Amino acid sequence: MQAEWPYFLASRAQQPNLDLEVTDKFTSEVAFRVALADAAAIDAGIAAADAAAPAMAAMPPYERQAVLDHCVQRFRERFDELAMSLCIEAGKPIKDSRGEVSRLIDTFRIAAEESVRMHGEVQNLEISARAKGYRGTWKRVPIGPCSFISPFNFPLNLAAHKVAPAIAVGCPFVLKPASRTPLGALIIGEVLAETGLPDGAFSILPCSRDGADLFTTDERLKLLSFTGSPRVGWDLKSRAGKKKVVLELGGNAACIVDQDADLEDAIQRIIFGAFYQSGQSCIGVQRIMVHQGIYDECRQRLVEKAAALVSGDPKEESTFIGPMISEKEATRLEQWIQSAKAAGGTLLCGGGREGAMLEATLLENVPKDQDVCTQEAFGPVAVLSTFSDFKSALDEVNDSIFGLQAGVFTRDIYKAHLAWDKLNVGGVVIGDVPSWRVDNMPYGGVKDSGLGREGIRFAMEDMTEIRNLILRVP
Repeated sequence: MQAEWPYFLASRAQQPNLDLEVTDKFTSEVAFRVALADAAAIDAGIAAADAAAPAMAAMPPYERQAVLDHCVQRFRERFDELAMSLCIEAGKPIKDSRGEVSRLIDTFRIAAEESVRMHGEVQNLEISARAKGYRGTWKRVPIGPCSFISPFNFPLNLAAHKVAPAIAVGCPFVLKPASRTPLGALIIGEVLAETGLPDGAFSILPCSRDGADLFTTDERLKLLSFTGSPRVGWDLKSRAGKKKVVLELGGNAACIVDQDADLEDAIQRIIFGAFYQSGQSCIGVQRIMVHQGIYDECRQRLVEKAAALVSGDPKEESTFIGPMISEKEATRLEQWIQSAKAAGGTLLCGGGREGAMLEATLLENVPKDQDVCTQEAFGPVAVLSTFSDFKSALDEVNDSIFGLQAGVFTRDIYKAHLAWDKLNVGGVVIGDVPSWRVDNMPYGGVKDSGLGREGIRFAMEDMTEIRNLILRVP
């Protein structure tokens, strides 16, 4: 695997410098050096996208589909390379890395299928005498140049959820990948450069956060899609001007385990949901609410499973928990754990830290005002609590500034529908953890968790506008 990487400006690889050092998150050693874009390069990328908009919009759907199909084929051919680069730059255990590459392929495959399904509608306008003789038709047209900012935790698939629908509808774009994990996006750029996209249709520009203001404020851009922290996301929205904004932000996802649940199944899924890829997922299980009738058994089995998880080098097949993205983030979460203990919480397992490695941690009896309950932990930590009344448990799930997804383990169809009706979240998952997502479903949150929905067809709607045709028959 090459150690030096260009960025992509106006569809072409360029390497004016190698100023961005990308570390192996387990060893902390520099693994790759990447070209870093300055304000002039970002401006040039936006100008190229603006100039490419007519050609992108004019591409027939079958040509856009061919581009996406080429990406699917090449991602399959480069599967192992993509997985290992992700394992190194993100510290993601190799099994999880392979899973993300599979989702990258799924996302582009779904986009290829949807690219030829952009439908409009013939509308009856004769709703009263004054509209007699009028006929209506509408279609969707590309919104224009788009700005994408993707996060470090799913650097392949969350970039894909922006790039693939943009190609499917014919929108040029500029993408800022996370500076700590830019490699996956640059490999996507290499593959896109092999296709017949118009000149200037895409730019993939790693840059510093301070240098990225144009991604938000430039008026040539017609849509901003951001995935990341709520603090940053809402700030970007406030400065985005007239452009449409889609935000996929944070969460402190809750999971309810009712008395009738299949406990063995629920425990297996909760352990996965809370600790896969070191808990660095916005829909990772953070709050576990268990019916008091099964709480003691559930707690014991969760602690046993969590304590048995293998931590270590993410390149090893047996590793389940790898490093967090940085020692700074691991230290922050360690402090939250200590604060919860000082406030009266009980540490059931874990809590230890070595560098960026934080043990799988379970807590109980934590006061509800503690950061580990109210904020997004974004690490391998979860908090247990009990309930006796199902409706009260739903209220507790809703007692959060976030609303991304929630999981409910119950076999009662009436409770399942009650949860769907009452939970103020973007998605309710029955019989599984909130961490579950498949790439064609509408995905997003409410409250501080964001606005808009991803999932290919739904992102395509955001990246298009409706254009009416009204025909009068004299």
